[in-house]
Amino acid sequence: MKLHSHFAGLGTTFSSPVQPQPLDNPELVSSNPVIADLLGCGSFSQEQLTRLCNGESLGDQSPVAMVYAGHQFGSWVPRLGDGRAMLLGEVQGTDGKLYDLHLKGAGLTPYSRNGDGRAVLRSTIREYLCSEAMHALGIPTTRPLCLINSSTPVYREKTETGAAMIRVAESHVRFGTFEYFSYSQQYDALQTLADYVIARHFPDWTDDADRVEKLLAQAIQSTAEMIAHWQAAGWCHGVMNTDNMSILGHTIDYGPFGFLDGFDAAHICNHSDWQGRYAFSRQPHIGHWNCTALAQALLPILPGGKEKAEQLLEDYPDHFAKKYSQLIRRKFGLEDGAEGDSALIDEIFTLMQKERTDYPLFFRRLSEGQAEDLFIDRESFQSWYKQYQQRLQQEGRDEATVRESMLAANPAYVLRNHLLQIAIDKAESGDYSEVNRLLEAIQQPFTEREEFADYLQLPPDWAEHLEISCSS
Repeated sequence: MKLHSHFAGLGTTFSSPVQPQPLDNPELVSSNPVIADLLGCGSFSQEQLTRLCNGESLGDQSPVAMVYAGHQFGSWVPRLGDGRAMLLGEVQGTDGKLYDLHLKGAGLTPYSRNGDGRAVLRSTIREYLCSEAMHALGIPTTRPLCLINSSTPVYREKTETGAAMIRVAESHVRFGTFEYFSYSQQYDALQTLADYVIARHFPDWTDDADRVEKLLAQAIQSTAEMIAHWQAAGWCHGVMNTDNMSILGHTIDYGPFGFLDGFDAAHICNHSDWQGRYAFSRQPHIGHWNCTALAQALLPILPGGKEKAEQLLEDYPDHFAKKYSQLIRRKFGLEDGAEGDSALIDEIFTLMQKERTDYPLFFRRLSEGQAEDLFIDRESFQSWYKQYQQRLQQEGRDEATVRESMLAANPAYVLRNHLLQIAIDKAESGDYSEVNRLLEAIQQPFTEREEFADYLQLPPDWAEHLEISCSS
């Protein structure tokens, strides 16, 4: 596996050279054979993957920690950067694309501030599994290669074990990377960064005078569509700071995330978010806010200036609405839009909100024609269901075809927080089997299998009391 240093080659204005600080007594918790094959390391042994994930077998490669800034909970922070992660380099995948290898939890960097540069097993399992689950649901995301645990103590709310994972992404450049150079008035570096992203990901634009405008337009559209995916899947990010927004519109930085159990549009998955800035229903608006922050950062190199930026930002709501409408219709088995669809969907969501109906189970059982038992107010559901059936008949497709399309849009296996907690509890006692069992289930989320029948149940009562914070 040959590592390249394209981003590091931009120089120390953009990143700082670092060296991993290996964990004590590392052991492989899990590896992702799909990504290993993509990167050309499918033949690596467990020992080789463990050493790679512990930063011990990099040869002459010099990792770097990337610098960026960001708006955190709406407040400007002028310098952040990779405080506990290192860009090992880029690898050309078997599909011809370049992929960043990011080692998370490898120790101190110049951007660690008051932190220790470490990750704990709990949080690493969460990111490892959820990023792969999101990919399997068709949501743009970073992906995991491997995960290790160790005997190194790490101190959070309690003493935990240090862990590390390798995260794979087409880019780790963030909105906040552009903000860093813009707000520090390093406009030449800002242009260099934009040209780097364009050359790597959109090479057809390299010589275009309006290439920065195209980059902004692409970021606005891909971000709007990514968040439409989140909303349709019932997924909350939890910390949508601008430093956690990928320039490519890929989901990145999994912390206090959560899939909805009982439907609640106002659900806050991060108990540190006491104002509810990043509540589920606010994610589309925050995405627009973040795109505005990106546009502001690009103004010094945007030929059309503020007027062009405002024009492009006006497209965000349409991009979101178009993608969300497409995705949510698929979940209801509706191929074509029709007058009254919005009212029909709003009606059932209103009932679900009232009763806190389980979001993933509702859609899976609706696909099977068995959702009635999820509702207390059966009369209201039956009234809605009658209208829904009439709407389906307008499509002119047979019942079996509709059901097949719905089952392909509504997963059987959703990575709920309580399932993660069970896997974490076992892993912290040295049993990694549940991590790998969950990985196997979520990689094919639409196909029911008897061995995963326990994942299809309503969450237990204790799941409602799980609290996930930024320290996750």
